[in-house]
Amino acid sequence: MTPEQRVDALLNQLSLAEKLQLLDGDTPFWSGMAAIALHDASHRHPWPAGQLPRLGLRGLHFVDGPRGVVLVGGATTFPVPIARGASWNPELEERIGAAMAREARSFGANWLAAVCINLLRHPGWGRAQETYGEDPVHVGALGAACSRGIERHAIACVKHFALNSIDSSRFLVDVQASPRVLHELYLPHFRACVEAGAGSVMSAYNRVNGIWCGQHPQLLTEILKRRWGFRGLVVTDFIFGLRDGVAGLLAGQDLEMPFGMILQGSLPEALEPAQEPGLEGNPGLRPVLLERIDDAVRRQLRLQLQIPEGVYPPSLRRCPEHLALAREAALQGIVLLRNGCPSGDAEPLLPLRALTSLAVIGPLADAVNLGDRGSSDTRPPPGAVVTPLQGLRSARPGLEIPHADGRDRAGAGALAARCDAAVLVLGLDWRLEGEHIHPGDIAPILEQIPPPQGLRTRRLWPRLQPLWRRFTQLIAAITRYGSARQGGDFAAGDRTDLTLPQEQVALIEAVAAANPRTVVVLMGGGAILTADWDHLVQGLLLLWYPGEQGGHALADVLFGAVSPSGRLPFTLPHHADQLPPFEPRAPSVVYDLWHGYRRLQHQGQEAAYAFGFGLSYSRFAVSDPAVRMAASGAGNAGGEAVELSLGLRNSGPMTAAEVLQVYLEPPGHRMERPFRTLVAFQRQTLAPGEQQKLTLLIPLRRLACFDAGRDGFVLEPGLHRLVVARHADDDGLALELTLPEEVVERYWEA
Repeated sequence: MTPEQRVDALLNQLSLAEKLQLLDGDTPFWSGMAAIALHDASHRHPWPAGQLPRLGLRGLHFVDGPRGVVLVGGATTFPVPIARGASWNPELEERIGAAMAREARSFGANWLAAVCINLLRHPGWGRAQETYGEDPVHVGALGAACSRGIERHAIACVKHFALNSIDSSRFLVDVQASPRVLHELYLPHFRACVEAGAGSVMSAYNRVNGIWCGQHPQLLTEILKRRWGFRGLVVTDFIFGLRDGVAGLLAGQDLEMPFGMILQGSLPEALEPAQEPGLEGNPGLRPVLLERIDDAVRRQLRLQLQIPEGVYPPSLRRCPEHLALAREAALQGIVLLRNGCPSGDAEPLLPLRALTSLAVIGPLADAVNLGDRGSSDTRPPPGAVVTPLQGLRSARPGLEIPHADGRDRAGAGALAARCDAAVLVLGLDWRLEGEHIHPGDIAPILEQIPPPQGLRTRRLWPRLQPLWRRFTQLIAAITRYGSARQGGDFAAGDRTDLTLPQEQVALIEAVAAANPRTVVVLMGGGAILTADWDHLVQGLLLLWYPGEQGGHALADVLFGAVSPSGRLPFTLPHHADQLPPFEPRAPSVVYDLWHGYRRLQHQGQEAAYAFGFGLSYSRFAVSDPAVRMAASGAGNAGGEAVELSLGLRNSGPMTAAEVLQVYLEPPGHRMERPFRTLVAFQRQTLAPGEQQKLTLLIPLRRLACFDAGRDGFVLEPGLHRLVVARHADDDGLALELTLPEEVVERYWEA
């Protein structure tokens, strides 16, 4: 019997009541909400759905985990996704996805929501740390890799579909975007994950073009299921991801999680014939609903049957292999932005050598700083996290490494002055950025939840309704604390001020004045503007939220055991005016083609640190670049792609990795297009003096633009320039390509 025949056989054995049961999570709403509010339930156990012992269905068991499995019990904490995005290494991300899936299975989970790929339109987004960056090709490659890794052992959940990149108004904002903007910028990375085999997609809380994403027929059915051929499961974002059950189901929603809520309260009534005399209801609705219910159940059964069998013992958690992987990820994500004086008349400060003492200063130097405390909050065991200070001391046990938290600026300056060099560890933490909930935004959704059955009687309910409304508002307020630790509120939210806190800037000024050999190490998930102070220091690098092995990785880079190889996954501007408008509580916002490096180049401006920028301790040279049309199995019309080949040589003193980036400069005859767009990249590690020939395949879709009139991607005639560059603003090496006329004329892709 084929897998699809097994699905059909199971579906035929289900009663209508059982099918409805499979459309929402297995946890009752009120007890589940109480467990979240009072017992931190989201970090205590997976959330089950689809359990039906009568037919041997063991269910889907959901757990969150963009930086590692969020459950208490010893899972590995990896660097946050934005740090892994800085590695530009899909192969590494695939291994991380597989490791997180193995650890999820050790907790009894088989469904992992680790693939957060919302595009970073503005780097002040509170959840910037949970995604990979600002560019759809880059984000799509990493999201697809993570999906492939997870799917080896569990079901990957890709989120949040779509245009969910403002946190403080996510329950009310309406994002307006044209078809071209949708298909060129905000959907390609989701498509990449679908094509990589991701089993589920999570809809978003926000609206797109006036319709809630959880009940958006164009997104969920027309694009995801029909245009892209997605055969997996669409699941709501948690608790508040659906407003209208019938509309959601008909739009393509397949499962409401984690509780029985809107679907449970609306579908039985919608399936019943009208009860009042003279009213016939909508006789055409029931068969449509039944057909859609069967499709949703079929999709879930398909997933349940494809979950890999295997034994996943608790010993997998934080095993040596996974800890080494966490350290490797932290290492590859470190971005070196500055090394030496701007005038170039000084030798590079890094790596630090021939030291007798090193001052380590700052409030985050010896702090456990893993990211926000929202739904992605991990819970490593006590003592597991290697802080920057611990990593440096462990790497150089014979070196004098005194520490000051920096609250006494004069004392910090004096400490820096008496040491050979100083390292300042500064930046952001969960109190300054992260996931955010406005209780007032979710109270109207809660009011739709049916009360316990005994309360809703004809005699009691009219008198209880006002009290019920007040009660739901109280529950909404409590949800702010549902994922927070030690009673703290995790609602840091979006940032409109991207500068460092003033006391940290003052600390930089004091330490740099006392010792010119000062390195600033920045932790955080979103952008931090540095123009006001980075000229004061010789070294500047981004450590991000580096996971539990981040201190070791920092020591490897600072002391020169490994060359830094991270590249910026988003643009760092000189000032905030170079970014798109950003109002965290806006009820409506328009998304266009212009953000990140596209926006700055469109305005004729350069970044402070460009997308894709990062320094190395070594040097690289590109030779013999060539480009031609080549056959490809990448799903392009006619099976065609562009093949770019070149030689890459490490001409520096140590083994290091280079990240080759290829940007398209399009003809731009038919419509306005960005000056440059990333179309391919490849990370390559080379030993000193080593040279390799590399070949990059570029699907024709990445050279095309979306034509709303033809409802698909089309190619433009004329000269295409492919620029091999080290970052978005680099002049690089340009190769000219005129696509064959017959290819341009026949190419069209949905």
